[in-house]
Amino acid sequence: MAMPLRQTIKVATYLIEQKLRKRDKFPLIVELEPLFACNLACEGCGKIQHPAGVLKQRMPVAQAVGAVLESGAPMVSIAGGEPLMHPQIDEIVRQLVARKKYVFLCTNAMLLRKKMEKFTPSPFFAFAVHIDGLRERHDESVAKEGVFDEAVAAIKEAKRRGFRVTTNSTFFNTDTPQTVIEVLNYLNDDLKVDEMMISPAYAYEKAPDQEHFLGVEQTRELFKKSFAGGNRARWRLNHSPLFLDFLEGKADFPCTAWAIPNYSLFGWQRPCYLMSDGYVPTYRELIEETDWDKYGRGKDPRCANCMAHCGYEPTAVLATMGSLKESLRAARETVSGSR
Repeated sequence: MAMPLRQTIKVATYLIEQKLRKRDKFPLIVELEPLFACNLACEGCGKIQHPAGVLKQRMPVAQAVGAVLESGAPMVSIAGGEPLMHPQIDEIVRQLVARKKYVFLCTNAMLLRKKMEKFTPSPFFAFAVHIDGLRERHDESVAKEGVFDEAVAAIKEAKRRGFRVTTNSTFFNTDTPQTVIEVLNYLNDDLKVDEMMISPAYAYEKAPDQEHFLGVEQTRELFKKSFAGGNRARWRLNHSPLFLDFLEGKADFPCTAWAIPNYSLFGWQRPCYLMSDGYVPTYRELIEETDWDKYGRGKDPRCANCMAHCGYEPTAVLATMGSLKESLRAARETVSGSR
């Protein structure tokens, strides 16, 4: 397991505290969107289709930090849009890190080399760079040539300066086991990023490309073949063993949408990062007033083919904590770095 031991211990301690407090719903990580504007228009993205007035808005620092503190989550993923377009993104990160929150700043890396000097390396902070494939595949995904090369250059520079660097890779039905293996081998062995996150793409209703999202069986087949031959054990994947079992069809469980809540310019989004059925101003309202039972595969047609990490990784983590066998497995793999 690629997650640093210190972070693993903090998250495990947090989960134990929630259990002792008998809380049945709590956040593992907040998806924070301090803006919707982006400097790319990715074919599979459904997050930036907003009126021009909304795209010009930037969340104030106090509001962004306050939302995370309100939730109590130990980790934050700053998304968007492109977070590096926010003029005070460094201050948002600084204040969250000062409170010992683990912060992942998601970026397409087009501005990363230019903005990198505004940040300070910390064990509580990582750049999470979007890389969907090797050069041709990635540039096609983001609809712009040269993005892959710039992202690679930025990753190398960030690593040189001592930053933790993780990657996010999203896969579609145009991917094959070979394309998955090629990009993860490159990230793991050549760029030597600290951790890699992977996920099948979610079928956003507003995404420009509606033809290339994976179905459940396609997802399982893709990852089963990609993980074969010892690849899964070798790659530094930032996922629980059970979630990886889930991706390749060895395990199945429901999503846990409430565990990775989304906070944006509009407020707390119902029910999850991927679906927007409305917004509420407080975290308590999100948790207490959302009908969580009506979402998930077999309940809402929009969930039918979803196997995204933001819905199912929390389920895997909670199932791990509830099983001595799985807890020992996760602990062993955290220490050994293998799966």
